Amino acid sequence: MGERVVEWSGLSKELLEVIGKILDSRLDVLRSRSVCSSWRSSIPPFHVRFPLESADPWSAGPLQSASMSRPPVYICESTVYLVQPVNHFPTSSCNKGRLMKIQESNSGKFHLLDPLLPDHKYTVTPNTLNLLNFRVVELRKAYVLGHNVGWSGSNPLVNKVVMFPSSAWTDADEYAVFMVSEPGKLAFGICGDEKWTLVGDQSVEYDDIIVYKGQLYVVDRWGTVFRIECPSLKLVPFSPPLCGLGSQKHLMESCGALYVVDRYIQWDRRRMRNTMTFYVLFKVFTRTLDFKVYKLDEEGGKWDLLKSLVDRAFVLSTDCCFSVSAQEFVGCKGNCIYFIDEHQRRVFSLEDSSFADLVSMDDSHPFWEAPTWLSSANI
Repeated sequence: MGERVVEWSGLSKELLEVIGKILDSRLDVLRSRSVCSSWRSSIPPFHVRFPLESADPWSAGPLQSASMSRPPVYICESTVYLVQPVNHFPTSSCNKGRLMKIQESNSGKFHLLDPLLPDHKYTVTPNTLNLLNFRVVELRKAYVLGHNVGWSGSNPLVNKVVMFPSSAWTDADEYAVFMVSEPGKLAFGICGDEKWTLVGDQSVEYDDIIVYKGQLYVVDRWGTVFRIECPSLKLVPFSPPLCGLGSQKHLMESCGALYVVDRYIQWDRRRMRNTMTFYVLFKVFTRTLDFKVYKLDEEGGKWDLLKSLVDRAFVLSTDCCFSVSAQEFVGCKGNCIYFIDEHQRRVFSLEDSSFADLVSMDDSHPFWEAPTWLSSANI
């Protein structure tokens, strides 16, 4: 029997509904609904759920403040995109893209964020970026906690926030929210709950958390990666200890592999002082001294110290970590780590262990404030 060829517009409604349920990004939903009228009628439009109101995370553990009333806490979501102009410039270098970080709220407002410094925010007009003129690829989602609905900046008491599962079709009251807070505590909450729950060994300091291959993983200060089992919240060792001597561990996924970026920092890392009513956190922060990058060999059960990232560049933002191919971005160099140090954008080269400041934020860098070619697109 020969194969039956079915046009895209001829797919059954049941199959289109299945396709719609696995589309987790706004762009994928928008593109799918634009295929034809049957696709548009079968796939529901993408509704932005954020910001979501959450319990006060400082109601758990050593950061608890029973005598102080706090305003509601909101979880805000932003998305990092690769944006490339399509066939608008004669040279291939001009077709390289830039990083674009967008925070969108359910009120319809858009904010353009600096990919490295999300505290820098610009309000933009929606629906003015013509997707026919630009190639847009979603790279990473990031989450922050704040007392304002439009909060986008970093919180000194929160190291990382992740949502699980990451599906856009999950009901708001079914989202599990995990947070690594100072001083190295891992907390869990459900949107709508009245309080958070501390998870893991309270004598251990946790540094970072990530959703990797559909599972939750957290890394402690010594570089041991644990898988968080849901719904039991049990932490199961996933890797041997890294035993790195750095001050802070960052979890990173790149090309399907898991990495730990060990950051050497000269600071008094975590010191708590108990006042009469609440704890005060002191962080004496100076400069990053060095980076070491380790790749997990899952089959061998060991960490491999890397001397080079080849074409990849690692980006350590204040609310998320991700990797990019340097060939796709203007001004981006491979085998480098881009990060924030004392509120300054900096870059570290693994080739010669050198540091440099990213002073110019114009069209020559992938981390921009107002690139001229995008400004001309009226966003």
